[in-house]
Amino acid sequence: MRADAARNRARVLEVAYETFAADGLGVPIDEIARRAGVGAGTVYRHFPAKEDLFRAVIEDRMRHIVDEGRALCDSDPAGGIFTLMRAMVLDWGATDRGLVEALSGAGIDVNRAVPHAEAEFLGMVGDLLAAAQAAGTVRADVTVPEVKGLVVGLQAMQSYNPAVAEAGLTVVFDGLRAK
Repeated sequence: MRADAARNRARVLEVAYETFAADGLGVPIDEIARRAGVGAGTVYRHFPAKEDLFRAVIEDRMRHIVDEGRALCDSDPAGGIFTLMRAMVLDWGATDRGLVEALSGAGIDVNRAVPHAEAEFLGMVGDLLAAAQAAGTVRADVTVPEVKGLVVGLQAMQSYNPAVAEAGLTVVFDGLRAK
């Protein structure tokens, strides 16, 4: 793919992610193209059907999260799990939740649309958790499903009451830390 085509595709995915999360899945492709600063033909060349765009947005978002987590595993093995959890709840939570709710409301199952994404995500969380446990910063009895459950719960709180979600992160982090 040419560099300009790759940039356009990345821009379309970014705008589509933000648009679908904020405005729902009913936003026309022409509007996404306009917001991305490209022609509708550019969007259709990359994504012949709207479902292709949905799938690509999900894959791109999951790839971004997994890449962020892997980078944290390399740069901050002791604290990366805390950084990822904070980002997922406070920084990305509302937008990601909006996208997931929009997809669910349209009858699109994220796990069915991109079946490998959940496994990659959980693998990355497992690596971050293992690194933190090896560094002695997280209790040895904490598991990946527990971390995922805590994040999902805090994300739900974030959409309801952001201040409580932020305070809840402090409580959760205190509970996760090795003594």
